[in-house]
Amino acid sequence: MPKINDTVATGLQQALVDLISLELQGKQAHWNIKGDRFRALHLALDEVVDVARRHSDEVAERIATLGGTPDGREETIAKTSTLEAMDAGVLSVDKTYGLMADKIQQVCDKAREYLEGVDEADPISGDLLIGMIGELEQQAWFLRAATE
Repeated sequence: MPKINDTVATGLQQALVDLISLELQGKQAHWNIKGDRFRALHLALDEVVDVARRHSDEVAERIATLGGTPDGREETIAKTSTLEAMDAGVLSVDKTYGLMADKIQQVCDKAREYLEGVDEADPISGDLLIGMIGELEQQAWFLRAATE
């Protein structure tokens, strides 16, 4: 079994944590938004959650494939996610479009910080991050475009 490089392990683990956090926050917003264009955002958030869930599974499986141990425990997510906690209670549709677009971009920006080192050490893991960033940035664009 291959031994995972420390740079790859760190970058992929951070991506995993942030993807799980994004998925949970996307669902929290999905359940609590209110206002005009509710249905459009409600459906868009399901798409964001699906993208985050799919990529978190791919990232976790890549960590395991390389001999690492993915850590998606709630304690780990709470301690190491780069995303700020989602507010409790009702969220306005108008604010949530921008809020979620910003959260998605944060996940992408953090992954970009690790991308060069990960790609240099393991191009397959680098490609995984590139695909993740590309698809998430598209989701952020969809949300921003809905309010412009």
